[in-house]
Amino acid sequence: MSKAIFYHAGCPVCVSAEQNLLNLIPEDQVEVIHLGEEKSKVKEAEKAGVKSVPALVLPNGNVLHINFGASIEDLK
Repeated sequence: MSKAIFYHAGCPVCVSAEQNLLNLIPEDQVEVIHLGEEKSKVKEAEKAGVKSVPALVLPNGNVLHINFGASIEDLK
């Protein structure tokens, strides 16, 4: 993985985290995935270690869970 992946569900907590994150990391270095709109990516996020959103999966595979918007279980 060469880019970080930011997973979120579109809730206010997630949207705020996305805006702040994109102020820190250039958009060409992070892929943003809205799991509420892309349900097919929930399993991918879970496999990467995402337990709740918003979460940032780093290129080295580490997962940073940012605040708490929703459990990955709630998105299934």
